[in-house]
Amino acid sequence: MAVEPQEAAQWHDVDATLFEKTIRPRGRPAILRNLVQSWPATRAGRESPEALIRYLKSFYGGHPAPLFEGPADINGRFFYNDTLDGFNFESKRALLSEVLDRLLGNVGEKSAPALYAGSVSLPIYFPGFSQANKLRGLIRGSVIESIWVGNRTCIAPHFDNTENIACVVGGRRRFTVFPPDQIGNLYPGPLDLTPAGQPISLVDVRKPDLDRFPRFAEALRAAEVAELAPGDAVYIPALWWHNVEALEDFNVLVNYWWRDVPDYFDSPSMSLLHCLLTIKSLPPEQRRAWRAVFDYLIFQPEGTALGHLPPEARRLFGDLTEAKAERIRSLLLKSLARKPT
Repeated sequence: MAVEPQEAAQWHDVDATLFEKTIRPRGRPAILRNLVQSWPATRAGRESPEALIRYLKSFYGGHPAPLFEGPADINGRFFYNDTLDGFNFESKRALLSEVLDRLLGNVGEKSAPALYAGSVSLPIYFPGFSQANKLRGLIRGSVIESIWVGNRTCIAPHFDNTENIACVVGGRRRFTVFPPDQIGNLYPGPLDLTPAGQPISLVDVRKPDLDRFPRFAEALRAAEVAELAPGDAVYIPALWWHNVEALEDFNVLVNYWWRDVPDYFDSPSMSLLHCLLTIKSLPPEQRRAWRAVFDYLIFQPEGTALGHLPPEARRLFGDLTEAKAERIRSLLLKSLARKPT
């Protein structure tokens, strides 16, 4: 019997206080019903694809944007080729006005190619959109605002290093979300060859092959699902894997990525690359020893590392500051520039 994910928790009338004091501290996905129902963009999306396209074109600045395009037989699933050394789609650039027209012309056409303009910067490509469609002050600080336009696409499970609020403006979407600790049950593909920069799962969530990927059944037991109509949004905490299905022939989504750390913090993904150089291929007993070092100094499960020292004596291993970040980068650059002997 197939395992069905449970529905994510739902919240209504979400404001900044409810989001910060109640929803985010849970550390789990949350459906934010009707969060953007009052947006002019959402009203246009509920009216018709034509109305939403007219609305979007009124902001479009005319710049070519990234476009993914695949044949109809990929069923909207942008993925690897059979040998995992390439992909089943093409990446190109196109005028978004033309992409929108193509999508509208293909509504109801079963043999239409899969089209997907993703992670398109709102400030760059649709200046003025964010001022006309505001997110109720839920997010403060530096935010990346993006728009996603396409037909019946399916984006494989992947994770982002950032917090995420994704808002449906047109069409419907289904998010299937998995906790970070399910990574081994999601069967990641090649980490340094990815469709869009983030590692993706090899499992097709819509029809999982449990003979080939048996542990995925365990991932499904831990999964949560969010089905969203125009005006709804979903909050996805950082590092939660999410599969995104667009359920209609024309779909528009706006999302917001942000991190709760200063800009001088680097991406944790960079640490993985450095560990490939320094730790992964060590003998097992040395890896176990380094795990203890990392647990104590980095992950700190029992409290502040080096807590027996006064703060100034912890030096680089104390709280990160901009000056310390620059010093650490300098040390790393010097190390990486060294030629092996």
